[in-house]
Formats: sequence, C-alpha cells, structure tokens
Amino acid sequence: MKQLDNTTFDRPIPGMSMTHELGARPWQTPPTYATVEEAADYYIERMANPDFKDQLIDIMEMKVPLTTLANTIQLGSVMEGIHTVDVGMLMIPILVETMMLIGDNADVDYVTGMEGGKTARPAMIDRIVSDLKTESGDSEEMPIQQDEAMPTEEPMKEEMPMEEEPKGLMARRA
Repeated sequence: MKQLDNTTFDRPIPGMSMTHELGARPWQTPPTYATVEEAADYYIERMANPDFKDQLIDIMEMKVPLTTLANTIQLGSVMEGIHTVDVGMLMIPILVETMMLIGDNADVDYVTGMEGGKTARPAMIDRIVSDLKTESGDSEEMPIQQDEAMPTEEPMKEEMPMEEEPKGLMARRA
C-alpha cells in the first residue's frame, strides 16, 4: 500500500501576510515628521552626508532623472513612517532642487526629468510610422503635419433594424 504524504498544517494561510494588527506597520502609525518644514530639515541633513552625495553624483552621471530619484526617496520614507504621503508629495520639488544644487556644485551634467519640448516616446512613434508605411506599401517618406486640421465628417445615421423576438435561455417575452 502506498504511504500517504505527511502534510503539515503549520503553514501560513493564504493572505496571512496581508493581515496585521492595526498600527503594526510603520505607515500606520503617526509620522515622525508631520510638516513639510520638519521633513525638509530631515532630508537636507540626510543629503548633507558625504556618502549620500557621492552616491547621488554617481547616479546623476548615469542620467537617471532626478524626479525619479526624489519620488523613490520620499516613497521609501513614507514606508518607514518618516512622514505621510501628502507631505512626501510636497517634498518632491524640494528634493529635486536640493539634488540639482548638489549636482551643480559637483559640476555634473544631470537629467531633471522635467525637460519639455521632446516627444514623449520618439522610438515608439517612429516604429508606429514605419509599421503604417509597410502596411500601406508606401516606401517613400510621409511627412507628418501636426498643425493641419483634419476635416470632420458628420457621422452617418444608420437605421436600426426591427428587433426580432428575443431568443435564448434568459430572454424575456414582452
């Protein structure tokens, strides 16, 4: 006879990691810094650390946008219970400006993430245009004119056919 597998019942219940007592997580307790001023002092003191500056300069040289860094820093602090989400969102411009100051002092060419004038995703737009050209069979360049207004046509009105008697399992008779 085949021996049954000794299954242990000492395993966590599915979803158990999602249930903790209220206040057991850092973001469920009152924040350490409740105002933007207090949180700004915390971040400026933390960013004045030479080790932080060296790591930040290395990341800036990799062309990582400062807005992404600021969002990551503030989100980590929210998860640690340093401040609330709303204070963190208000801290993002302050963090970006502070990082820009550190980058300027170190004479580093950085990307802020707020540069305008560029298309959002030029590679994707180029790929879509080339796909459209290959589908239509055009091998020559098609100029894209964004300022030209497209003529609008009035929608055609279709006459709805008379409905037949409903059919099917859930159909109702009137």
